[in-house]
Amino acid sequence: MRTLSWTDIVRIGLVQMCLGAIVVLTTSTLNRLMVVELALPAVIPGFLVALHYGIQITRPNWGFRSDTQGNRTAFIIGGMGVLALGGLMAAFGVQVLETRYGPGLAISILAYAMIGIGVGASGTSLLALLATATAPARRAAAATITWLMMIAGIAITAGTVGAFLDPYTHALLLKIVAVVTGGAVLLTTLAIWGIERSVDCSPVPQDMPFSHGIREIWAERKARHFTAFVFLSMTAYFMQELILEPYSGLVFGFTPGQSTSLAGAQNGGVFLGMVLVGIAATGLRIGSLRFWVVSGCLGSAVMLTVIAALGQLGPEAPLVPAVVGLGVFNGMFAVAAIGSMMALAGEGRESREGTRMGLWGAAQAMAAGFGGLAGAAAVDAMRAGVTSDADAFGTVFVAEAALFVIAAAMAVQVMDRRGSRTTELVPGE
Repeated sequence: MRTLSWTDIVRIGLVQMCLGAIVVLTTSTLNRLMVVELALPAVIPGFLVALHYGIQITRPNWGFRSDTQGNRTAFIIGGMGVLALGGLMAAFGVQVLETRYGPGLAISILAYAMIGIGVGASGTSLLALLATATAPARRAAAATITWLMMIAGIAITAGTVGAFLDPYTHALLLKIVAVVTGGAVLLTTLAIWGIERSVDCSPVPQDMPFSHGIREIWAERKARHFTAFVFLSMTAYFMQELILEPYSGLVFGFTPGQSTSLAGAQNGGVFLGMVLVGIAATGLRIGSLRFWVVSGCLGSAVMLTVIAALGQLGPEAPLVPAVVGLGVFNGMFAVAAIGSMMALAGEGRESREGTRMGLWGAAQAMAAGFGGLAGAAAVDAMRAGVTSDADAFGTVFVAEAALFVIAAAMAVQVMDRRGSRTTELVPGE
């Protein structure tokens, strides 16, 4: 049986890098520009990002299709093309928003809807290909490699774009986004071409509608409880996504380039946290996945509290090291949680890995949209009153810290300590 080679796995990782590179521009850089440079309410980019995540509720459909039909390459490349076009349109929408609010918002809504469709189609199909065509002995290492490559793509893109974006102009933004999105489509096509044909990953025919298949998965107790944990923990994980860069600009005086680089530093911390868990749990056999999930959640809560406190100290406070620390603990939590997700994906009814991963991917996407929008709306509500910028943002960070503590307690109940030592890590947007 022909399975993915190490070269194939790295090529799949390159596609993950492309996904992360485009998404980080739309959820971080464009968000900051709308709130700070255009002085729009944070709920506007919050709504747009929530829309892109909300559309990813279709992920179970993509996963079910991958389980039953195959032909994943076309959806990976096609989805990346839709994502790239959506990213370019989103950047153009920022330019239009400055002078014409109605048309600019309409362009942005269409753009973020396309981003959601592209991520769902490409990311879920790529995940299904990795899950079904990787030899069991290589699955943990393969998933670790591809996930880390995605995070590296996010960090590198944010840092590089931040360096080139100052002094900011709309024209410069469009040029940079065009280079990133065009390069992503080209690299994806070259990287994924021919892999699916070269491996044995034929779908298992399933003569049933999608609604019946998803009901069978939802009837599984472990799948249902883990879905609830994913939603709660990812709500906490994503609450700061839309407000951290505006926080750096409004409270600490960061420029657009500096705040974009801050996102790169945070994702660099995420990368380090993932590497730490990968070495400790896989190589040194230190701690179960449940231990690392709980540690990551509690550490994230501490760092969010620190970030909130720094806002009271003024612009000279060391925000960047605290954000890197948050990234490290976020990475520890995320990679361990996704490792548990991969281990559970193979349990229960056979040949349903794609459907289960699609279900959990949808829960993650809905939590990301809800968490990001809730955080942005809360900041807007408090800033509209008598609350200072530092207090408004700080309150949301502390609330997010409380959710991480609750998620840690839930992980203790949901995750199996003995079975969670199997570290099978899978990438996903």
